[in-house]
Amino acid sequence: MTRLVLGSASPGRLKVLRQAGVEPLVAASGVDEDAIFAALGQDVAPGDAVCALARAKAEQVAGAVNRSLASDCVVVGCDSMLQLDGKLCGKPQSIASARQQWQSMAGRAGQLYTGHCVIRLQDNKITHNIGETAITTVYFGRPSPGDLESYLASGESFRVAGGFTLDGLGGWFVDRIDGDPSNVIGLSLPLLRSLLQRVGLSVAALWTHDAGD
Repeated sequence: MTRLVLGSASPGRLKVLRQAGVEPLVAASGVDEDAIFAALGQDVAPGDAVCALARAKAEQVAGAVNRSLASDCVVVGCDSMLQLDGKLCGKPQSIASARQQWQSMAGRAGQLYTGHCVIRLQDNKITHNIGETAITTVYFGRPSPGDLESYLASGESFRVAGGFTLDGLGGWFVDRIDGDPSNVIGLSLPLLRSLLQRVGLSVAALWTHDAGD
């Protein structure tokens, strides 16, 4: 059986896969995201930026899997960022920056970019290394000052791109989306399905035996 290795420590991405019938092995990468992003330069396109980060994560994890696993597995790396006012926003580093982020996006729309990289390993060799980006437009509500401060105090905004979630406390403050909801959580199932097909895998081949129970 081909195993899927998730090159991310994101609880949201793990949840998306589990709810879709896949129990991945989790192997978070140790890449320096800030250094990679800085090296890309200020003029890098949003899709290129998140794809480069996703590929760096997937390649680091693929290079570290043991020989037994590398005989037949697929490594998935992802990276998400929110674009607002032409600027890419990652994870806020403080309550002050998260507050400023929310004050900027409240009542407005932003584009959530998630880069995906899929690396297929067979017989201890990389046979495929492909990547693509999914984009979802997110329309934000206007949380009351008290609700916003309570949300910031929860710490959730520090763990996610753009300082918000769709599947957690932040979901209260998202009015609607245009596009794939799983992409906002951090891993687009439609895009991943397409990428898996391109490396010769069906999604059903990755389902656990009890996926339909």
